Amino acid sequence: MHSNKYIFIYSAVMVVVVAIALTIVAVQLKPLQDINIRIEKMQNILASVNLVTTPKNAQELYTKYLKETLVVNEKGDLITGVDAFTVDLALELKKPPADRQLPIYIAILDNGEKAYIVPLRGKGLWGAIWGYISFKSDFNTVVGTMFDHKSETPGLGAEINTREFQQHFEGKKIFDDKGVFTSIGILKGGAKPDDMHGVDAISGGTITSKGVEKMIRDCLVGYENYFKNPNKL
Repeated sequence: MHSNKYIFIYSAVMVVVVAIALTIVAVQLKPLQDINIRIEKMQNILASVNLVTTPKNAQELYTKYLKETLVVNEKGDLITGVDAFTVDLALELKKPPADRQLPIYIAILDNGEKAYIVPLRGKGLWGAIWGYISFKSDFNTVVGTMFDHKSETPGLGAEINTREFQQHFEGKKIFDDKGVFTSIGILKGGAKPDDMHGVDAISGGTITSKGVEKMIRDCLVGYENYFKNPNKL
């Protein structure tokens, strides 16, 4: 029968050995994890302009369609020396609005038109939600959207990542006829067919739907000055 001292030393050694082994595995896997994160981000950006991709062709299609990126501030001024793809919006949103770096991805679609894509980040019912929204060259009309979540309820709030929900945003507008920023409302009970600023909420997922609504408004307000005067860059 082993003494308590032996058991303690043995346990301590095993903890150290396992910790070292896990660290080695984590270090070895990190490059692969970084590649997967990068590819998933490319897929999400392309999804916002209604392009379906796979992990195998995402990088090729990203290179084909994404022709330019910008980073601006809330005044609509260009920030130089920053790679838009590396900007972490979750970190930027923790900064004062005046200090935020706001990425813009510019795609040229098969019809020759440009689409301007911006990232979104917010909070749903149970955790983080995020996505991308793209606009035509009028910086007003939505081309498409992509939303995803960390832990929303399956069959309810989790439906934000479905094509059925996202397609309702296509053709909607974020400015009214007078050029006032109105964003896009997500309405319980449904939006009227002629409502250019509203879409139907998810049945049973009102809180998540309102989280998406708030996410869109809060994130797009930072781009308002750029959208109203993009030619100054």
